Amino acid sequence: MGGSHTVPDVLDDKPKEACGLFGVCAPGQDVARLTYYGLYALQHRGQESAGIAVSDGRQIVLHKDMGLVTEVFHPEVLDKLRGYMAMGHVRYSTTGSSSPINAQPLVFHYLQGTVSLAHNGNLTNAAALRHTLAATGSVFQSSTDSEVIVNLLARYGQNTIEEALIKCMIDLKGAYSLLVMTEDKLVGVRDPYGFRPLCLGRLGEGYVLASESCALDTVGAEFIRDVAPGEIVTISLDGLRSLRPYVPDKPAFCIFEFVYFARPDSVIDGITVNVARMRMGRELAREAPVAADMVIAVPDSGTAAAIGYAQASGLPFMEGLMKNRYVGRTFIQPVQSMRDLGVRLKLNPVREVLGGQRVVLVDDSIVRGTTSRKLVQMLRQAGATEVHLVISSPAILYPCYYGIDTSARGELIAAKSSVEEICRSVGADSLHYLSLEGMLQAVNDGNKFCVACFNGVYPVGVPEEMPGKLALEGGVQCG
Repeated sequence: MGGSHTVPDVLDDKPKEACGLFGVCAPGQDVARLTYYGLYALQHRGQESAGIAVSDGRQIVLHKDMGLVTEVFHPEVLDKLRGYMAMGHVRYSTTGSSSPINAQPLVFHYLQGTVSLAHNGNLTNAAALRHTLAATGSVFQSSTDSEVIVNLLARYGQNTIEEALIKCMIDLKGAYSLLVMTEDKLVGVRDPYGFRPLCLGRLGEGYVLASESCALDTVGAEFIRDVAPGEIVTISLDGLRSLRPYVPDKPAFCIFEFVYFARPDSVIDGITVNVARMRMGRELAREAPVAADMVIAVPDSGTAAAIGYAQASGLPFMEGLMKNRYVGRTFIQPVQSMRDLGVRLKLNPVREVLGGQRVVLVDDSIVRGTTSRKLVQMLRQAGATEVHLVISSPAILYPCYYGIDTSARGELIAAKSSVEEICRSVGADSLHYLSLEGMLQAVNDGNKFCVACFNGVYPVGVPEEMPGKLALEGGVQCG
C-alpha cells in the first residue's frame, strides 16, 4: 500500500544513530543560528526530531518538532529565539517512541528556576528509576529515559545545578552525554565510562559543546578537547569551569562511532574517523585477501574502508554503486509490486564498471542481512561475475544497551547464523568480517572501547539477563 514513509537511514538495514547535541555560550552572537548550523552538521546522528532552546539570562525559550533540522526551523522561527546561550538536539529514538512529546530538549521548571536538558545515550536502569520516582510522586509526560534524569534533577533542586548533577550521576547507570542549561549556565556532562562522545570548543570569547568536532568546524569554533569521562563542564559569563567528581576505572567509548556513526571528518580522541576507517579497510585486506578485479564501496559509510582495502590489496578502487543524495526522510513508499525499488531509489550500480568483473564489495556492518542480499543481487544483475562481501567490523552478535538501536538479538543475523550461512543467505561468493583484534588495531588502543555488540562483554549492567556468549567467526568461501 502506498503512502508517506519515514526513512531514518540511507539504508534500512543499519544500526540506527545515537542522538546529536550542540550547545553554545557566545554573548553578542546569534546563538540560535549557530545552534541551527551545528545541528545541521550533526543531522546524521538523528533524523526524527530537532529542537533548540535559547536563554537570554532571564528566561528559556524553546522550539522543537518532528523532522529534519531544515524542516523544523525557518528564519522566522530562529528570529524569535534570542539570547546569548543556546542548546539543541537531533534525535533518533532508542528509548521511547517516535513522537513529538519525546522530542528534545526537554524544558521544565523546578525549585531553582527553569532548566533545559538534552540527552544522548541510554540508561540501563531507567525502568527501575522511573518506578521508584513514580512511586514517590514524580509525574512523567514522555516515554524517554531522559525524563528520568529531569525528575532526578528536580529531586535535588535545593542544590546548585552542578551539585544536583553530581548526585544524579550516582543514581544513573548506562550511557549519557548531557547538555543542561539554566537561565545563566550551560553544562556538559559525560558518564564515567564515556560511552557517547562530547567535545569542547572555543568560539571567540565563548565556548561550544558538541557531540562531534565536525559541528565545531561548521560554526568556526576551535577544538579544545574531548570532555573527559565522568567530567562536568560549566560555561557561563564567568568563563569555563571543570569538575571531575568521578574518575573512571576503565573508559568504554563506543567503537561503533568509528565504524559507522560519526561523520568521517570528525576527530575523536585524537583520531580522525576517516583515517580509522581506512585503517580498518587495510586490516581487512591483510586478514581477508580476495582474488578480484576491483574494490567498490557501499557509499558513504563503506567508502573509507574500501579505499583502505584497495590500497593494501593493490586492487583498483572504483565507484560501482552511485548514491542518490536527494532521497530525503520521506518518499512515496512503493506499492507491493515495486517493493524491490527500495534500495534502487538510494543506490544504483554502474554497469560499465561492473560488467564481467570480480568485485570486492566493502560495507561497514551487517545487521539483518536484507540490504546486503539486495545489493549482491543488484551487482550480479549489473554484470558482476563474482561478488565478495567484506565487512569492516566484526559480526554483530549482541544488542546495544547504551544508545544504539541494533535490534533485538533474534533479529541479528550473525546471532543465529554462521558466516557460511549468512554468505549463502545474501548470495555472495564469499563473506569476510574484520576480526575484533584487527578493528582494535586500527584505532590504536584496545583498552578504552566498548565492544559489547561484538563480544557480549557489557561494561555496565544491562536491563535483562545476559544471553550466552557466541564465538566470533572469521571468513568463509561459499559454494
